Amino acid sequence: MSQPTHTRIRMFNTKDTYPNQTLDNDLCQAVRAGNTVYVRGQVGTDFEGRLIGIGDPRAQAEQAMKNVKQLLEEAGSDLSHIVKTTTFLTDIRYREPVYQEVGKWLKGVFPISTGLVVVALGQPQWLMEIDVIAVIPDGWTPPTA
Repeated sequence: MSQPTHTRIRMFNTKDTYPNQTLDNDLCQAVRAGNTVYVRGQVGTDFEGRLIGIGDPRAQAEQAMKNVKQLLEEAGSDLSHIVKTTTFLTDIRYREPVYQEVGKWLKGVFPISTGLVVVALGQPQWLMEIDVIAVIPDGWTPPTA
């Protein structure tokens, strides 16, 4: 049997994370494929399933970025290695508070970025979502705490 080409991080099933919907999909929060890390779109929900910042796009962005940071670290990378972000907003008026919050987390990183305004996200209370792609440079080791 061949070696796996990727590592799945924080696997879950949608029937557990979307109990109000009839879904049964096996997914994960991030995938490390070689030196690239793909992070699933993160919203204002923590990893215990609690929505942080109901009605507050900035607070949801803060929680989403906490999730991104944790997932990247679990994959062996960090925020400084993000190369691309895609941000989804359910209202154009959320752009400034969301981008200001994300900007705090990515100061000095300079990723490429795409922003979209969409009609809705996976749950009606989600106001924003961000997914990222990051790398793990050859020979890089995470700093120790």
